[in-house]
Amino acid sequence: ALDALEKSRRFEGCGKIEVHMNTEDGSITDLQFFGDFFGGGASSSGRRRGPAKGQNVVSEIEISFEDAAFGCEREITFSRIETCSTCHGTGAKDGTAFTTCPTCHGSGTISQVVQGFFGPQEAVGVCPQCEGEGKVIQQNCGYCNGEGTQRKDETVSFHIPAGVQEGMTLTVKGKGNAPRRGGIAGDLQVVIQEIKHPELIRDGSDVIYNMMLDVPTATLGGAVEVPTITGRARLNIPAGTQPGKVLRLRGKGLPSPDNRGAVGDELINIMVYIPEQLTDEERKAFENLRDMPNIKPSEQTSHRLFSKLKHIFE
Repeated sequence: ALDALEKSRRFEGCGKIEVHMNTEDGSITDLQFFGDFFGGGASSSGRRRGPAKGQNVVSEIEISFEDAAFGCEREITFSRIETCSTCHGTGAKDGTAFTTCPTCHGSGTISQVVQGFFGPQEAVGVCPQCEGEGKVIQQNCGYCNGEGTQRKDETVSFHIPAGVQEGMTLTVKGKGNAPRRGGIAGDLQVVIQEIKHPELIRDGSDVIYNMMLDVPTATLGGAVEVPTITGRARLNIPAGTQPGKVLRLRGKGLPSPDNRGAVGDELINIMVYIPEQLTDEERKAFENLRDMPNIKPSEQTSHRLFSKLKHIFE
């Protein structure tokens, strides 16, 4: 069942040699020399090692800012390849229609003496016809046509932990594709897509709110309301608050997914609105303030305030 050896051979450390052989169907199988001298690079049986694992399935799920902050239970429906329920993944009719492999006579391996680097050597490899099983399907399963798998839609429930972020991947074990002819199913990988909050900006576990104050409140101070992840909160603005100042609400951010128990803060960036259009009365009020001693900053005050804002221009 095997054609002639290809001319090219690849030599790898410790004397192990891989010889690529063409099979009748055009596929390639690898034969590895083995023995005490070569360090046992292949198993003595040459059979396929361990059960095959199916491919992972990747799906996306969209969650709200609040769900990302507090965690939630969600369901997702997706398409996956499952083990055929009729033949139980064997690919054979009723799961039993097998016969001994005619190429390897049930051993699952093939061996041949070939000319190696140090002279003739015995090579062993997985049988390309039965793929190491020692048996072949005599009659295909009518439901899956011998594939051993079937595609179905499935709905699974899973937990989204608090603090997840855009682009994070959650893994649901064993809910990926099943491999052909039996084995271990891959995993379902759910990629998080987070809907942006209309007012808050996320920065890791911290949240940012850009607040625009009017001149009187920035000058005189006062209580204002700000949005948080749990609702509205009252915030006292100190008198003389300057543009660029950052106020911090500790513990008002999101849980850290990497550091259990750690919670971020809410950072409030202060901006001050300077009126662009004034009535005659408003203009007069500002003109009355123009020459007041505390309205214009001193050189020392200007230097102090610009030093605090220096990071903006760097």
